[in-house]
Amino acid sequence: METDLRAASTIVDAQSAVSWGAIVAGAVAAAALTLLLIAFGAGLGLSAVSPWSDSGVSASTFKTGTGIYLVIVAVMSSAVGGYLAARLRSKWVGAHTHEVFFRDTAHGFIAWAFATLLSATALSSVTGYLANGAAAGVGGAAAQTARSVNPADIYVDKLFRRDPAAQPASAPASSPAAGNPIPAAPSGANSNQSRAEVLRLWTASFHDNQGLSGADKAYVAQVVAARTGMSQADAEKRVNDVITEAKTAADNARKGAAKLSFWLTAAMLFGAFAASLAAVEGGSLRDGTWNERALIPRPI
Repeated sequence: METDLRAASTIVDAQSAVSWGAIVAGAVAAAALTLLLIAFGAGLGLSAVSPWSDSGVSASTFKTGTGIYLVIVAVMSSAVGGYLAARLRSKWVGAHTHEVFFRDTAHGFIAWAFATLLSATALSSVTGYLANGAAAGVGGAAAQTARSVNPADIYVDKLFRRDPAAQPASAPASSPAAGNPIPAAPSGANSNQSRAEVLRLWTASFHDNQGLSGADKAYVAQVVAARTGMSQADAEKRVNDVITEAKTAADNARKGAAKLSFWLTAAMLFGAFAASLAAVEGGSLRDGTWNERALIPRPI
């Protein structure tokens, strides 16, 4: 009896506890299934959202649905990868039942980790392209256009937007045909210079999530009043409104990124659990015996 135990122990020690071939196969399958499901989800997202405010799902519903779908994708792909990693492994002869249970669980977890790294590196560009395509449908703009526009330019445009009913302070003019005053455009050199200066102030101030200082805010209001023909009080109100709008947009973007991070964390945790659990099932079936058409798995 003691000789048999020593022989069995020798066989277990001679075998590798990790079947890397099976782990790689399960991880590749999980990564490919993740890409497939994300492509399918992107198609569903583009068909559900609409650039018109009165049709399609809302942005909040879309974001929540996207988070739930990420969890479903992680569970499905990780379960398949973990199952394959345990089912395709080499059989451990002479290993204790509890040791086999632990190794199967470890194989599923390692396959999930490898698939996560593979998806984050090799498939990140493709996955990001598909996800951005679906997200672009919510705003009604293409992803390439969103990347090419500097948000600071948009807010500066709002600062210097002219009111057709306003009369510029420098050189008033009138239209005999329409009978309404027309704002006189400033010289091209001065216009570009003042815009570039305000743009630099805006970018530098909001770089670290800070607003314009008191002196910069007063100076920008003076420039806006001179450029648009507004009164100083109206120009200051416009500057304050645009600053508030910019801070609100930055805060919404921060909250959206935080929610996405939480959803990704939940998806990864559920994926790791699904891969480990599916690996236990796959390992049980791998070591079971076939009795005609009925599979008798090993006891756990």
